[in-house]
Amino acid sequence: MAYTVPKLTDYSAAALEKKASQLLSALKDESTAVKTESDYEAFRVRWAGRKDSVRTQVNELWLKAAPKEAKRAAGQLVNEVILPGIDGELRDRHDHINNLAVLKKARAEGIDAEIDAARRALELSDSVDITLPGIRRPIGAEHPIIKTRNEIVSVFERLGYSVAEGPVVETDYYNFEALNFPPNHPARDTQDTLFIAGQQSKPQRERLLLRTHTSPVQIRTMEKMRPPIRIVIPGKVHRNDPPDASHSPMFHQIEGLAVDTNITFGDLKGTLDHAMKALFGSNVKTHFRPSFFPFTEPSAELYVTCFICGGSGKRGPDPCRPCKQTGWIEVLGCGMVDPNVFEFVKDNGYDPKQVSGFAFGMGVDRLALLKYGVDDIQLFFQGDVRFLQQFG
Repeated sequence: MAYTVPKLTDYSAAALEKKASQLLSALKDESTAVKTESDYEAFRVRWAGRKDSVRTQVNELWLKAAPKEAKRAAGQLVNEVILPGIDGELRDRHDHINNLAVLKKARAEGIDAEIDAARRALELSDSVDITLPGIRRPIGAEHPIIKTRNEIVSVFERLGYSVAEGPVVETDYYNFEALNFPPNHPARDTQDTLFIAGQQSKPQRERLLLRTHTSPVQIRTMEKMRPPIRIVIPGKVHRNDPPDASHSPMFHQIEGLAVDTNITFGDLKGTLDHAMKALFGSNVKTHFRPSFFPFTEPSAELYVTCFICGGSGKRGPDPCRPCKQTGWIEVLGCGMVDPNVFEFVKDNGYDPKQVSGFAFGMGVDRLALLKYGVDDIQLFFQGDVRFLQQFG
């Protein structure tokens, strides 16, 4: 017996739910009997046609006829349950009929691959209710350190730098020797570096360790590529530091290397000045102070005007803690590549008499601390969702 839309006298939630369930059940029963395109057209007109269809009767008899106090409940039922249910069933049945037609044609032509594909589509249309809401994946957000790293890398990518990566477990040769660290340098001691156990029987240069900086990638890249090169190197590094508010045995660095003919310290200053303005704002000023690093000569530390207090050293009446009231914040170390480093890759076109270059490196975690006003680096690594949600 064909379904007819009844008039409602009871608009309670239970009564509305019962009537909607009866309607959708009748819809499903009638849909199952539809086997051909002509059957489908009659089915579509009966349930969703413009005149005297079940859809229009539901609007007239249930929605418009509802008393004022029941309008909201009846409207939600019709618009959120019944009408989407009718549209979804019509769409499913139409897809089913199309799949039947494709299967029939494939069988007539005897094409096995098309028969299998049509059969699978037919089974899928029978088994999956596409009117049901999908399963939404919760939208995540970048970790504050990853976000800071990506911002820094994107600045140098726009300057034409390529991203290079290398292994975290390194040899003494790439981590120290090829970077001009002398044999008695304190960084080679276990008090500063995490060495892999059981390496004592190997030659010094072959002993494995967790890299203390991303600089080994500079040597590895120069071994593979001839000059000119311009690379930026993000990655994790490890040092034998006890964890506290400002230190961690694992942290993140970004280093850069540019090698070509006639590169000068002026190129280094111009590049980093542009990068700092891109990161912290066009009003930021840069300041270079002499320093020492084994793999660069001359070397410098780069300071920028404090982007928190604007270089004044004060935040209102209070002192500015991030810059220690100086108005300057140390950001990174840099310098011209020491000719001794080029000697290790001289045979690949890096003759120190013909090429020159500069290198720089910065701690991503420290910049993230300053940027987000966090006072304990350990918060970045504890995985506390309550803390991380602030940056989503």
